[in-house]
Amino acid sequence: MDVLSDLLHRAHARNALVRQLIQRPPWALAFTGAPPLTVVAALGGHASVRLDGAGVAPMRLAPGDIALIGGAHPHTIADDPSTPPQAVIHGSRKHVVGDGEAAAGAQRSLGPRTYGDGLPGATIMLRGACELRGQAGARLLGMLPPLAVVPAGPSTRAALDLLAAEVAPDEPGQDAVLHRLLDLVLVLALRAWCAGPGAAAPSWHRALADPAVGEALRLLHERPARRWTVAELAAGVGMSRAAFAARFRSMVGEPPLAYLTGWRMTLGADLLSDTDATIAAVAREVGYGDAFAFSVAFKRARGVSPSAWRRRAR
Repeated sequence: MDVLSDLLHRAHARNALVRQLIQRPPWALAFTGAPPLTVVAALGGHASVRLDGAGVAPMRLAPGDIALIGGAHPHTIADDPSTPPQAVIHGSRKHVVGDGEAAAGAQRSLGPRTYGDGLPGATIMLRGACELRGQAGARLLGMLPPLAVVPAGPSTRAALDLLAAEVAPDEPGQDAVLHRLLDLVLVLALRAWCAGPGAAAPSWHRALADPAVGEALRLLHERPARRWTVAELAAGVGMSRAAFAARFRSMVGEPPLAYLTGWRMTLGADLLSDTDATIAAVAREVGYGDAFAFSVAFKRARGVSPSAWRRRAR
């Protein structure tokens, strides 16, 4: 399994809230109390997304474009960056700022998960807000800028169409369907962003294209508990130990075993948070011979003991 697939598999969206917004210009909706990750997509018409206090220029969305907001940044979605907010939304609650039809439309329910005026010529938007699970999710969020825009593409557009079709129905299991579809949109958008020109993707993602280093990363993620040595990894990718170590470090930014330790700590932290496994069992799961060795490495990496980490997580 490659690194991105492994992260996405472990960091699936949870506590998702998906809404469709249908607004006729001029319109602007401000969102506060945002969760760690927000997805904004234009289905029909154009819109802008701006972050409050993040020092990031507003970004324009064309139909099919997806904006990823990494971090709990207050933000405004509008027809134009200069349009003042007509409503402020905190979670599922709304506070109307302006007067008249525009403000009323901003809080008018058109269905179970659809708000707006629904008038001809309106802009149609999707907004999904969610958390990403555990430390794997934190690693994914850490690779995103505060605001990134993924241009429309065939696969992302198809996923958005599916998500839009499932927003309106109010049937049993609907929330589960929306969670899965938002996950799909996220996976496709993150993959497209990482591969896009000019994206500040993490060094390990760029290294995936290298035959030797990409294969070494795959081996480490497939078998993180194995007692790897640099020599074994080098042999596995057909390079000398010295040449492989230098190439891995230059492309990933750290030595192979340091990368492995970091990934083991990510896995260990999530096992401590999400399971009742003993510390000794967690240690074995991530490649340590006993609880003591794991505890020493974990405290060095996370600043607290495994037991303290577990208490904080719960």
